[in-house]
Amino acid sequence: MRQRLLTLTFEENMIVPAFHPFLAYEPLTVQQQWQENKLQELLVYLSEHSAFYRKMFSQNHIALSNIRTIDDLKFLPTTSKNDIQNHNWEFLCVASNEVREYTATSGTLGSPVTIALTESDLQRLAYNEQQSFLCANAKAQDIFQLMLTLDRQFMAGMAYYSGLRQIGAAVIRTGPGLPAMQWDVLKRLQANSLVAVPSFLLKMISYALENNISLNQTSVEKVVCIGEGLRKADFELNALGTRIQSQWNIALHSTYASTEMQTAFTECSEGKGGHHLPDLLILEILDDEGNALQEGEYGEVAITTLGVTGMPLLRYRTGDICCYYENPCGCGRKSKRLSPVVGRKKQMIKYKGTTLYPPAIFELLNQQSIISEYLIEVRNDDYGMDEIILHIEAPTDENTFMAILKPLLQTHLRVIPKIVFHSSEVMRQMQFPLAARKQIRFVDNRDNSF
Repeated sequence: MRQRLLTLTFEENMIVPAFHPFLAYEPLTVQQQWQENKLQELLVYLSEHSAFYRKMFSQNHIALSNIRTIDDLKFLPTTSKNDIQNHNWEFLCVASNEVREYTATSGTLGSPVTIALTESDLQRLAYNEQQSFLCANAKAQDIFQLMLTLDRQFMAGMAYYSGLRQIGAAVIRTGPGLPAMQWDVLKRLQANSLVAVPSFLLKMISYALENNISLNQTSVEKVVCIGEGLRKADFELNALGTRIQSQWNIALHSTYASTEMQTAFTECSEGKGGHHLPDLLILEILDDEGNALQEGEYGEVAITTLGVTGMPLLRYRTGDICCYYENPCGCGRKSKRLSPVVGRKKQMIKYKGTTLYPPAIFELLNQQSIISEYLIEVRNDDYGMDEIILHIEAPTDENTFMAILKPLLQTHLRVIPKIVFHSSEVMRQMQFPLAARKQIRFVDNRDNSF
């Protein structure tokens, strides 16, 4: 199916994105050749316009003429979130009067950083989401209900809206409102597609069951899921995804993205990983020393943006642990597919001799119907070691709850964290602190000075 494409105008002293919407269907060798041509443009652009990368090239004695292939990226240092936090405006490659939008990261792993976008960046962002929604089987006749914020400098909300407009689909901007309001709008406007956080779908299901709404008789057919994982490493649905589909027979499409990369990896109907958009990103999976790993090997996701003009990134380490697969997908795409995130590097926890990542704890807690809500906190104990506190809201009495959960924690995690019970009001305040734009389920209060 051919889709309507964006028309871009050329501007002086600017790389203009030359998007290739069918590149994902070409052999990997063709994709790599196309990327290497765009990489040459990017390196020249950064050397001329980026104060941060110009300094990095100079300090590391980088001869850009020697960086010709994707494999040559190994000769370049990586960029981290700390670099952007400490040198935010050194990444800006355009004059301030060329900026058309200021967005910001959520600050999950530290202080937020600002990402400035030019007009061509905004068009690239819309194109990215157009391609992502097409991957999730979106069509012009669809009606999408956006159950997320479109304000507070949140790039994703704006991107979803713009991408759906490119497809020609209708959009209902309900925002992250309560289930009663969402169901009322669904009943009146008959949206067949949603964009939502998976755990919020559980609240939608609970409300429906309490109010005699027949879930599988509603207009909803598919959901593009954001912010939380739906699959395990083997691509089977995790506990959260299983709980949703056991009650609601709808298609679920996982996504992976970040504000910094300005690009998304989205599942097709095969459910075998997020599809790489090779015309927008160069993808690497790196070990701790910055060496590229091979297919199926888990390491840190690193990306190089293609076609970004405001704040391009080169070998940016996201902190997320994944692997990739190269075998062609049943949907016809031949681009790489990114696995579910198994953890975030900065969120690794060493507790009583056991290494844990929050997703493993999420998976266990999401299996327990006796838990209404939860938040995981990690902090330092008196000796500077990691300590885990599970903040729980549960309808059962504490003794009954502990008798059920403690054996499960010991069996699946091999450790039993400290457990603290809260009312629904207190839990909501913890999960939605002032100015938060999404629900928080993990808080890292460790002092790295230990």
